[in-house]
This record gives sequence, structure tokens and C-alpha cells, in this order.
Amino acid sequence: MEIRDADEGDVEAILAIYNDAVARTTAIWNEVEVDAANRSAWMADRRRAGYPVLVATDAAGGVSGYASFGDYRAFDGYRHTVEHSVYVRADRRGVGVGEALLSALIARARARGKHVMVAAIEAGNSGSIRLHEKLGFERVGLLGQVGAKFGRWLDLAFMQLVLDGRPAPPGG
Repeated sequence: MEIRDADEGDVEAILAIYNDAVARTTAIWNEVEVDAANRSAWMADRRRAGYPVLVATDAAGGVSGYASFGDYRAFDGYRHTVEHSVYVRADRRGVGVGEALLSALIARARARGKHVMVAAIEAGNSGSIRLHEKLGFERVGLLGQVGAKFGRWLDLAFMQLVLDGRPAPPGG
């Protein structure tokens, strides 16, 4: 498996993984599938902001998953915090793709001087929660019934990883 920066040639694979998650999982709380132009614009927006979009590829070069992080919130006070997303193709879940992608994202966030990485996970997604715990994330909160999909309420679990030991933010 190789982890690398995504390029325009990966848009169709990213689109297929995203739309599968929309149609079949509660990992994404959207209910409408998107087109390639949407994913391409999303990728361009991330790059413009200086944030990575990574893909995991198999030995044949096929995309097994993708991951990214971006601003946690738009206010200046949150500039040291990012929120991430990791999505793995259905037939590649449980074989280390998510762990490899998330590990690479953590390294990228540290390299950019970020202080905290936040995960917002559907509370019933025990696989994702276990993965995050394995990589050092701590459970920090739960918002009950804040989402809905497939005719049921969804709870949102928050987890976080402190990326460095700085006692104060840069500049004061």
C-alpha cells in the first residue's frame, strides 16, 4: 500500500468511495450523492487552503481510500485545530487502510504546526472509534440525536488528539 497526495486522476475513485458512504453508511450524514465536479472542487478548495488530500493505493494502483483535514471552525481562535475525514472503499475496510491514512494525516498536521486534531464520528461506528483510540485519540464528548439518516436519529461522538506539547500557542 502507498499513501500519496491525491491528484485529478483520483477524483473518480474518491467520488465512488464518497457516494458509497452516502448511500450505504452513516459515516457521512448527507443523503444526496454528488458528481465528479463536486469532488474536484472540494479537492481544489482543500489544496488552496494548504490542506492535504491523501489517497491509499494498492499494488495495482487502485485507490483503496482517501483522507483529508481542514479547518475545525472558521474563527481565528481555532486556527491551531483541524478536523479530519477518512473514508475507505467497502471491500478494503478492516485491513489497515484507514490506519495508514489517519497516521499520515496526523504526521501532516504535526508538520503544519497544528495543535489538536478533532474527529466527529457517528457514535455507533465502533470500528472508527477503535481505530481512533488505537492512534491515541480520546473520547471527549457526545451529542445525542443531532443527526438523522435512514429513518433514525444519530448521535455524534467527538474525539481529539493533542498533536504536540506546547504549553501556549505561538506568539503568546
